[in-house]
Amino acid sequence: MIFDPEDGKTLTGRTGAPELPLKFNAPLLLVGGGPLPGDTFAFARARCEKVVAVDGGAAAILDLGAIPEAVIGDMDSLPDAARAAIPDAHLVHIAEQDSTDFDKALRSVDAPMVLAVGVTGARLDHELAVFHSLIARPDRRVIVVGEEDVVLHLPRAIDLHLPPGTRVSLFPMDGVRVSITGLRWEFDALDLHPARKIGTSNEMAQDQAHLCADGPGVLLILPREALDPAMAALSAADLHSPRG
Repeated sequence: MIFDPEDGKTLTGRTGAPELPLKFNAPLLLVGGGPLPGDTFAFARARCEKVVAVDGGAAAILDLGAIPEAVIGDMDSLPDAARAAIPDAHLVHIAEQDSTDFDKALRSVDAPMVLAVGVTGARLDHELAVFHSLIARPDRRVIVVGEEDVVLHLPRAIDLHLPPGTRVSLFPMDGVRVSITGLRWEFDALDLHPARKIGTSNEMAQDQAHLCADGPGVLLILPREALDPAMAALSAADLHSPRG
């Protein structure tokens, strides 16, 4: 299937092919083509009903004995053997080159929560592009799961429930004012900026913290073992409005 990225309609392909976005009623796992230790896939897979590949990530899914619900991307990194093993109806080819495959996949799915693996730990420019997509789509509930950390976009307001001492880092990708209570270092109004002030290596001072941001642009980084409470917090969080 080949889709028009502007309106999500099928341009060519199978009769009756679904329109984008692909809809899911439960948390969805996106798998990229980066490093994917088996334990990372299993760790995230246990929390998701369905799996979708980001282009070449389909090969890793097949190697782990699963079949993706869909493969989304420009298909330039999908190995021939993997392509042959996946039904044509599962291939969502988006040909434009103005966005990354991760962003193509993210905008092409509609799920209450998205976990993403295999999108960190390889090329740094690809990893930074993933974080750019988190910032660019502040109205989406997305968590990137790595070997050490989980990363999400800091919502307008979020309540974290984590053990005291848990590491909580804020890294700005834009100029944003935040307020923080319940961490070791609290602030009524802290102006973060990637070139001037960042907020790494804070920690929980008690078992609950409240964080607010006056606009999109900050990454919230937690230890990987905090994934479940991070998912619960993000599910209940007040998100930012979509970017215009």
